[in-house]
Amino acid sequence: MSNIQQAREALGTHLRALRRAAGVNGKEFAEQLGWTASKVSKLELGQQTPTTVDLVAWVEACGQPEAAEALAGELSALESFYQEYRRRLRSGMRFRQQEAFDTEAKAHLIRVFDTHYVTAFFQTAEYARHMLAKGARLHGAPDDVSEAVAVRLKRQELLYRPGKAFHLVITEAALRSEAAAPREVMTAQLDRLVAATTLGPNVRFGIIPFSVQWPVFLDHGFWIIDDDYVIVETLAAELRLTRPDEVATYARVFDQLAAIAVYGPAARALVTRVLLERDGESTEGEILP
Repeated sequence: MSNIQQAREALGTHLRALRRAAGVNGKEFAEQLGWTASKVSKLELGQQTPTTVDLVAWVEACGQPEAAEALAGELSALESFYQEYRRRLRSGMRFRQQEAFDTEAKAHLIRVFDTHYVTAFFQTAEYARHMLAKGARLHGAPDDVSEAVAVRLKRQELLYRPGKAFHLVITEAALRSEAAAPREVMTAQLDRLVAATTLGPNVRFGIIPFSVQWPVFLDHGFWIIDDDYVIVETLAAELRLTRPDEVATYARVFDQLAAIAVYGPAARALVTRVLLERDGESTEGEILP
C-alpha cells in the first residue's frame, strides 16, 4: 500500500506552494479564511487531512480556482488508501492474513514491538481466534475467522525457516491483560510464551517489565520489515512508512525499547511469575477440605 502520511504531506506541500505564490504568510492567510493559524500550519505540514470544502476555500483565497481539480484528485487518492484497507478486510480476515504471510515470507529480518497484545508469531489458536473475531466485527468482515486463524498459525512456521531472523518485543502488560482474550485463553497463551523464550538464536524474544522506565513515549505497536518500511496499524488503515527518515526513527526507537527488555531465562521467569500469580488468584476464596 502507498504511504498515507507521505501522500498527506505531498498534498500539504502543494497547498503551501499555492499560498506562497499568492504572496501571503500563514497568519494572514488564516485570518483571510477565518481559520486558526494552527489549522493552516497542520494542513501544510500534512498533520491534518483537509476536507473538500477546505480545498475549495484554499484555492479561492489564493486566486487559483483552477487548482481545485488537481487537489481534489490528491485528496481522493489519499482517502482511497483508507477505503482500500477497509475493502480488503471486508473481503475476509483470511485474505489479510495471507497478505501478511506473503510479506513476511520475503523478508530476512522482522522486528516487532507490541504494547497491549501478544505478537501474532506467538499466539495460540484460541488467542488468535479472539483477536481476529474482534477485527471481523469491527470491519464487518465475512465470517472466515477459522480460516484466518489457520493462516495466522501458518505464519508462525516462518520462525523456523533458514535465513530469517526475528526480534520480537512485547510489554508485561500484554502478559497480564485480559483485553484480548478471557482468562482461560490467557493461561494457555502464557504457557506458549514460556516455550517462546527457548527458541533458537534466529528468534529473539524480549519482554519489557513494568519496573523499567521507557526511554521514549509510545502507545502503539509497529513492525519493521528489513530496513525497507514500517507497518503501523490503526483502526481505519494500515500505514506503510517508507521514507528513510521514518524507518530510521522507528529502528532507533525499537533498539531503545529492546535494550530495556529481558530475554531468555529472565523473560521466562517473568512469564512464569505471572502464571503463578494467576494460579494464586484463582485459588483465593476456595474452601479447603
